[in-house]
Amino acid sequence: MADILVDAGALVAVLDRDDGQHHRATETLKSIRDPLATVWPALTEAMHLLGDTPRGADALCDMVTDGLLKLLPLEADELSRIKELRRKYRDLPMDFADAALVRAAERDWLTRIFTFDVHFTIYRLPRGTKFTVLPRRA
Repeated sequence: MADILVDAGALVAVLDRDDGQHHRATETLKSIRDPLATVWPALTEAMHLLGDTPRGADALCDMVTDGLLKLLPLEADELSRIKELRRKYRDLPMDFADAALVRAAERDWLTRIFTFDVHFTIYRLPRGTKFTVLPRRA
């Protein structure tokens, strides 16, 4: 049972009823059976984006403390790989949170991600493996 990564946009869409992807996000979340995981940079980005959402940041904290969302570690020695990834995808561009998610995926052999960010259909994992993006694109 491998973790499913979650990016900031999906976290915001789940928690913010006014988000244009809220319905798709909540329906996708209902169908996920495996553990959800993210990294500190994506959590921080989601916290910022939820700043104007009543109880949004609190609900996000609750997801972590209640065990619904696991935080994957990032060590200082992984920053060089994160920098490499940002350089590789600079034309998109790749932000720090996305690079940190890709790095965690490489390290932990994770291939699934809950996101609405189309860039994750472009990012590649070792040996050219593509992410499986949830929800599936129509």
